[in-house]
Amino acid sequence: MSVSAKEKAGGASSSLRALLLKSDAFGGTALAALIIICLVLALLEPQFFTSSNLLNVGRQASVLIIVSCGMTLVILSGNIDLSVGSAIALCAVVGASLATAGGLDAFSTIALMIALGAAIGAVKGALVAWAGINSFIVTLGMMTVLRGAALTFTGGYPIAGVPAAVRYPGFGVVGGFPAPLIVMTVAFICVAILLSKTVLGRHIYAIGGNETSSHIAGVPVAWTKFAIFTISGALCGIASVVLLGRLGAGLPTSAQGLELDAIAAVILGGASLFGGRGSVFGTLCGALILAVLQNGLNLLGVNSFIIQILSGAIIILAVLLDRVRAGSLR
Repeated sequence: MSVSAKEKAGGASSSLRALLLKSDAFGGTALAALIIICLVLALLEPQFFTSSNLLNVGRQASVLIIVSCGMTLVILSGNIDLSVGSAIALCAVVGASLATAGGLDAFSTIALMIALGAAIGAVKGALVAWAGINSFIVTLGMMTVLRGAALTFTGGYPIAGVPAAVRYPGFGVVGGFPAPLIVMTVAFICVAILLSKTVLGRHIYAIGGNETSSHIAGVPVAWTKFAIFTISGALCGIASVVLLGRLGAGLPTSAQGLELDAIAAVILGGASLFGGRGSVFGTLCGALILAVLQNGLNLLGVNSFIIQILSGAIIILAVLLDRVRAGSLR
């Protein structure tokens, strides 16, 4: 390749990176991709844009979006969490047991499920922040521990007979809107405000950008990491409430692979795997891309195994996009 050709190729790649970085500052690329995917599916399947189907997409995506909001905080700080699916399963089976065998009322059951999620997150946060263990190792180990705890707690069997009041956040309807959408919207708004309007939000971005410089500047790095994992854990508890309501039973095998979908949603939304860049709005669009694709392919009658293959390909594409943004693609 001649020098001029190399220069042109380098200029084109730089322009592409600049365009991606600017648009991904607010999730623009993911939003554009979501709109295009929706238009294509609407042309291929007229049933896609019906109100009933769109509400169904929202219900299906609610758990993923709630978890992905928490994953956004973790990834923005330069960390990772591979245990969110297992945490949700454990919170769900404990909540189902409290509501059935324990006879606990709905409010107390839901509060304890969220508290359990926050406690699990706090343990992970403490190990990352003060024990100095890499978040990948901590959460990889916790993924197995929590899933094993859920299976041990239930003996491998589902816990059925969950009261309707406990199921309401995941199954009920409020003013014509599914309750899961309302729960998801509240969680999304809270995380958006946290990132854009609070000191903790600024600290999260600072730590993800450069942890050493943040420490020198006086940012409480350890406490910030602890807070991030605790908040993410609480969001896992909220997601478990919605999932329990949707399934109607506590399943120890539920939410398997959800952590990968959440990571893919965050990266598709424009966040960097290395931290410091991204937005929760982009994450919302990334999660909706995954949910819309699955729903649309189901409507088109595509084999579920093919959908699995496409889901894996999307995760690889998400990481590839991150490398393009970072300019580290050879």
